[in-house]
Amino acid sequence: MTQSEDVREQVRQRYAAAASAVIAGSAASCCGTAADCCMPDDVVADGYAAEIASGADLYSATERDMLPVEAVAASLGCGNPIAVAELNAGQTVLDLGSGGGIDVLLSARRVGTSGMAYGVDMTDEMLTLARSNAAKAGVTNVEFVRGTIEDVPLPDESVDVVISNCVINLSIDKPAVFAEIHRVLRPGGRLGVSDIVAEDHLDPAQRAERGGYVACIAGALSIGEYREGLATAGFTDVSITPTQQVADGIHSAIIRANKPGRTTQDEKVAPRSG
Repeated sequence: MTQSEDVREQVRQRYAAAASAVIAGSAASCCGTAADCCMPDDVVADGYAAEIASGADLYSATERDMLPVEAVAASLGCGNPIAVAELNAGQTVLDLGSGGGIDVLLSARRVGTSGMAYGVDMTDEMLTLARSNAAKAGVTNVEFVRGTIEDVPLPDESVDVVISNCVINLSIDKPAVFAEIHRVLRPGGRLGVSDIVAEDHLDPAQRAERGGYVACIAGALSIGEYREGLATAGFTDVSITPTQQVADGIHSAIIRANKPGRTTQDEKVAPRSG
């Protein structure tokens, strides 16, 4: 197993365990706060955990009340991409690293029955949990598909909006992720994601000193690297807004960008097989 494959397997195991804990009714063993699953022990010890909201707390009470308790319990993100995605009825939305499905289910309600919300995740346990949550919520305009965010199992130019919640930092090949987002977006489409970013003065070694890869720290891009990566993939109007410090020089952030072109109202498409 290569180092990159080992990192991916560590990520998969961590989130498989989180899903299994929720299914077993013991979510607090992993998911009591964002710090439990996405922050290292030394960050918690240094007091940053007090500044990091529970993943569920990043959503309004109204949003949480719409969902099964298992979907809320499995919220492991660092933001609320639904709050910044500006979703409209009839749109097709893709959530990268959809986990227990909280953002997909909320997106599905925003876009209505004339729209569609897809979730992509590489963890079988999370997919099982997400599909169960969709059934419990009675939401039918959703589909959860197995795949990686570096190789999204959807056709070219098939979605209007891409969202993600504290997942891109975990990727072992971020240029591939940005290229895939650009590929699946229709002309005029956009991304609105929550993620972890580093201040530009921190080099990779300094980021790793502040936390591990699975803890969402070591793999975080700097703000400049994030901006450059999106621009290289073809995005315009890139904005990166840090929102909350999670470690020294490390922040949660809202990232927005557009794919040039006029939005089309193409026929909704199903995931490609494979």
